[in-house]
Amino acid sequence: MNQNPSTSYWENIYTTKDTQKVGWYQPRPALTLSLIEELAIPRDSQIIDIGGGDSYLVDNLLADDYRNVTVLDISSKAIGKAQLRLGEKSKLADWIVSDVREFKPNRQYNLWHDRAAFHFLTADADISNYVETAKNGIVENGLMIIGTFSDKGPSTCSGLPVRQYSLEDLQKTFSPYFETVKKFNTDHITPSGQSQNYSFCIFRRK
Repeated sequence: MNQNPSTSYWENIYTTKDTQKVGWYQPRPALTLSLIEELAIPRDSQIIDIGGGDSYLVDNLLADDYRNVTVLDISSKAIGKAQLRLGEKSKLADWIVSDVREFKPNRQYNLWHDRAAFHFLTADADISNYVETAKNGIVENGLMIIGTFSDKGPSTCSGLPVRQYSLEDLQKTFSPYFETVKKFNTDHITPSGQSQNYSFCIFRRK
């Protein structure tokens, strides 16, 4: 992959910032894990974490005996941090360094997870392409958990503009190929103590 401005931006973020101080940091992604438990996702499911980079979701999934976990991130530095943290256990996961705008899945997943990556796509063409990629990358009746800044959330993240979504906006964006299983708003408290309102939807692939 040729390094584009987005790639170099995120490589710099993960080179210069302490993971435990970035706004999206969660030592244990309790909400996502509770949703996976609620959805009764089987242990042999193919799971992909979009923008998962240095997130701790993969650590928790591997600890819970999920063995078909893929992490995709634009930043090789972010993935490198996660692999270093996991040590030998990192070999139990698949790792993809790619801008999601260029991602062409070579398999279909039972669960597609994206917390705080999708909202960085602000161009209509990139958003439409993401929806198509998700449709192609998820099995029929497969599930997607997606969380974005809500219409009451921040308009920027890590110095970049984001697109805010009400629950209705998020539903409408994915409605051509997905039906809504569940939707809700929730607040995330950042390490610096700020509250960020998120829109979360669980979708099922039609």
